[in-house]
Amino acid sequence: MRIEPRENPSRAFALGIPVLSALIALALAAIPLLAAGANPIAAYGQMLKGVFGSVFAISEMLTRATPLIFTGLAAALAFRAKLWNIGAEGQLYLGAMAAVAVGSGLLDISGVLLVPLVIVMGAAAGAAGMVAPTYLKVRFGADEVVTTLLLNFIILIFLQMMLEGPLQDPMSLGWPQSAPILDQGVLPPLMDRMRVHSGLIIGLVLAAAAQFMLVRSVWGFKLRAVGENAPAARHAGINVNRSLFGVAAISGALAGLAGVSEVAGLKGYLTTDLSPGFGYTGIVVAMLAGLSPAGVVIAALFIASVFVGADSMSRAMGVSSFLADLVVSMSLLCVLIGGFLAKFRIERTGRRGAKA
Repeated sequence: MRIEPRENPSRAFALGIPVLSALIALALAAIPLLAAGANPIAAYGQMLKGVFGSVFAISEMLTRATPLIFTGLAAALAFRAKLWNIGAEGQLYLGAMAAVAVGSGLLDISGVLLVPLVIVMGAAAGAAGMVAPTYLKVRFGADEVVTTLLLNFIILIFLQMMLEGPLQDPMSLGWPQSAPILDQGVLPPLMDRMRVHSGLIIGLVLAAAAQFMLVRSVWGFKLRAVGENAPAARHAGINVNRSLFGVAAISGALAGLAGVSEVAGLKGYLTTDLSPGFGYTGIVVAMLAGLSPAGVVIAALFIASVFVGADSMSRAMGVSSFLADLVVSMSLLCVLIGGFLAKFRIERTGRRGAKA
């Protein structure tokens, strides 16, 4: 067997890979459902009902998708430049800490300016969390996969220290949580008595802006050129380091906004369990989307539907909600395999290397 690149890869096949991957993952997930004694058709029907069966269910799915849009965009833009940001989880918490520090009354700021300042400071904190590893990469050649991944754990330890120190709520009776965000610093809800908030609108607007900039702007062209071939881009006069720092700042800022949306739009205060892994799941979202900002929104909605639907299915049928993690993992594997097959073909050869 021999692996050869495809001369004219099918664009339709490349665009259909995420959809096909999701369907294959759901089909494979039927095997453990059968092993658990559940009817896969009934189980998936219950999942759909848990996601789209009521206005409340849809709002919960949108609420779950909101931080995934931010972290998915963070990963997608960085990966486009071959800058492997694995630290969105830590950057999310940096953004949340900055939002709490500004929005909980530590600074005397009027209500009109508080929400914009919370957003800006959260984005700036997240950006700093990605610019630092990028500097180590550019200056010393440090592998950003390692530095961003390890930085997640450093930030979590720093978070624990802050929640037991300067950011701790005096009314928490020693429990490690921050003071609540002031009412004038909270992101407005989109529907009465529902948890979905205006962070979703911010995420959608940023996704549309990122798609436009990536496809239609000079900045997007430079970013794609650096990702495709950095030496060639440098030879063509593109400042590669400047492009890397720019996308690093944007990627970290988007991850920081995920923290802002969770703490200022949903929970209202900060704890160490604010994120169940949104930063890492954002990588899966970006890969399912084919690193397309527009596709990130669709992929985030799919992943959120799987998690929310699996919770509903678990309650209704007694099946473990960890099935959602299985579907997400298999979707990513299917996307990776499909992406490989879209770029390369496998040919059989004879014993002496001739085509069979």
